[in-house]
Amino acid sequence: MEIKFRTKEEANQEQLKEYLALSPIERIYAFLRLVQKVNRFPTRAPRKKNDNFQIVIDKHL
Repeated sequence: MEIKFRTKEEANQEQLKEYLALSPIERIYAFLRLVQKVNRFPTRAPRKKNDNFQIVIDKHL
């Protein structure tokens, strides 16, 4: 494991550089992994079981 000491701006630049180096499909997969991690983030709110996936398309765009 490597520990790096850097500023927030430097860390953000490195993350952006690594993200932009990914192919478009790898970016989508990275986004989906992030969504899964956020859904597992502990909160105090009660979690409801919902297996539905909804896509809402607003026709007024």
